[in-house]
Amino acid sequence: MVFCALALIIPMFRGPMSSPYGIWCEFVWVFGLIVAVVVFVIEKCLVDKLIELLVLKHSWNDLSCGLNLLSSLMLLSACLIYCTVFVCATCIADIICAIASILALGVYVVDTVMLKLKCPEGYLSSLRGILRFSQAFVACLIFTAVYSYFKGVENQFRPGGLIWCILVYVVCFPPTVVVIPSHLQKCVDLLRCCDLNKLELVLDVVAVALYVSAAILWPVFGYKNNKRDSKTQDYRFHDLNLVTVLTYVNLGLYLADFIWTLIVLCKKR
Repeated sequence: MVFCALALIIPMFRGPMSSPYGIWCEFVWVFGLIVAVVVFVIEKCLVDKLIELLVLKHSWNDLSCGLNLLSSLMLLSACLIYCTVFVCATCIADIICAIASILALGVYVVDTVMLKLKCPEGYLSSLRGILRFSQAFVACLIFTAVYSYFKGVENQFRPGGLIWCILVYVVCFPPTVVVIPSHLQKCVDLLRCCDLNKLELVLDVVAVALYVSAAILWPVFGYKNNKRDSKTQDYRFHDLNLVTVLTYVNLGLYLADFIWTLIVLCKKR
């Protein structure tokens, strides 16, 4: 809580953040702070056992471990981005902010390892859960890089292939997020009208097909229309590279999840 709050407060004293990457870092620190506060309050008030009994299909330790693991991934991205984009030799405040973020990451990693030792089983702490929230996490990074890429030129730069790629990222994101709580809540079982594994298999097939198209179209249209003739264009070129790499990463994650879901269905038969 302390380190996330410290990392968040320092940049806020300088006014609103305009950089998409800075906004992402601030969002990560807010998320890490909220997770720490909520988990602390729930466990200190002994409400975790009640939540586990009435709401969760798995243990509270599984949910806590999953949230900590997700926070660790997000903080890792924030540390790398902030150190790369904002920190310089004379930026004392940014250096302190980066140190606080790194310390928050270290504490979260230690807490995650300790919780994982307590919770060897559970959805969020299993490979399937890690794949799912990794897909959502990578999609958020893609949104940040896409926003940075189009920032300032969105009114005159609209290649059809890139617009299709943005639609792919937007369409695939909500089902991925919705699937995660459906594996955690008991009440969802009463509302579900089909096998969740079969539904996930369909979602994975659609996501893989869409991401294959994005993995082809984004580099083709992006690098074709990119001209590195200024410092601003250099920054946009880095955004272009980041979206390209992350698109292939998410394609691999969806493909791995598709194979894993297929294996689970085959075992049930």
